[in-house]
Amino acid sequence: MATTKHPRIQAVTEDARVTPIELFFDLVFVFSLTQVTALMSHNLTGRGIVQGMLVLCLLWWCWVGFAWIGNVLRADEGVGRVAMFGSMGAMFVLALCVPEAFVDLPGGLFGPVVLAITYLLLRLFHLGIFWLAGARDPGLRRQLLRFFPSLLVSTALLLVASQLEGTAQMLVWLAVLVADYLGTILGGASGWRLNSASHFAERHGLIVIIALGESIVATGSGVSSLPISLPIIVATTVGLALAACIWWAYFDVLAIAAERVLREAEGEVRTRLARDAYSYLHLPMIAGIVLMALGMEHVLKYVGDTSHHELSDPLATIPLAAMYGGVALYLLAQVAFKYRNWHTLSTPRLIATAAVLLLIPAATQIPALAALGVVTAVMVALIAFESLTYSELREQVRHVDDLEAGELHAEAS
Repeated sequence: MATTKHPRIQAVTEDARVTPIELFFDLVFVFSLTQVTALMSHNLTGRGIVQGMLVLCLLWWCWVGFAWIGNVLRADEGVGRVAMFGSMGAMFVLALCVPEAFVDLPGGLFGPVVLAITYLLLRLFHLGIFWLAGARDPGLRRQLLRFFPSLLVSTALLLVASQLEGTAQMLVWLAVLVADYLGTILGGASGWRLNSASHFAERHGLIVIIALGESIVATGSGVSSLPISLPIIVATTVGLALAACIWWAYFDVLAIAAERVLREAEGEVRTRLARDAYSYLHLPMIAGIVLMALGMEHVLKYVGDTSHHELSDPLATIPLAAMYGGVALYLLAQVAFKYRNWHTLSTPRLIATAAVLLLIPAATQIPALAALGVVTAVMVALIAFESLTYSELREQVRHVDDLEAGELHAEAS
């Protein structure tokens, strides 16, 4: 994007970092993740899980839009600051509507319609700020015009979905997401701008940390009203170990090397890589963390609430499948992320993904705490194997400051 001298619009430079106001915006997104987890927890069925994932995809697309805006214009200056505060309000209202995304609650406004209208306003606000940022960039404005039809289609479909129920409603919701996600691909990437690879990579890394933080909060909230006990202490310790492995799998090497690959890319190659590897492939990582948190929350309830459960009771099928499936989805998304960056497959993570999925039937027959321990053990084994097998390579990646780190990491895959 051409740098503008307009005092209210300051372009982002290559060495930009995430600003405090963007972190403030992300805290609102945390609330939306909490709402999604609560939506699934209150309807602990296959349908409830699918509904939660549909809502998460919708919320993620809103967050992604402002991640791109923050990479084009300074979020803490002039119009950028106004945009972030305005979008926070809309995002917060959207998150408040999550419990009524599919069924209107008695009293008040009709929740599904309010959600659709709020989504439209948030997206229009996003495009409006982008349009101002592209005042001296005709290519960006042409891209926005190609992008606009998908917004109209998705919002219209959300309004249609608000008048339906059951399977038909969820199918229309799926069509909403197809319109948004596929419409972006069909619109191409030539007009989008990515001014700072480091800022973009850091922003997505921070949202992974925020999702992990939400998972810890959700886990703790499940037993916050229960007296502390040894089983609770053991379960929270094991759960924290699992969250630490999830963190390690992303931040130890993968995030560092991927940022360097993005930094070295230029022009449309860079924007396509950012769109695919970050905007698209970070979604299943976040979804995996949310599902994992849902399962961990119920493990804590099982081991803490002895008035309803025995320590020997196995975890119910849905929360167990969510926990194991979430970890598997997270690992599979990382395999795809690595392939998009280096065009190589990570065999250890594919094996770990398969192991987690294959262990689900056996995990339904053992105590809930043991089931948590098994999936944690798989992740610990994966991290230990990669750290020992690729120890020299890992040190090089973590201490090399150019693209060679990405190339070295690809060899380890």
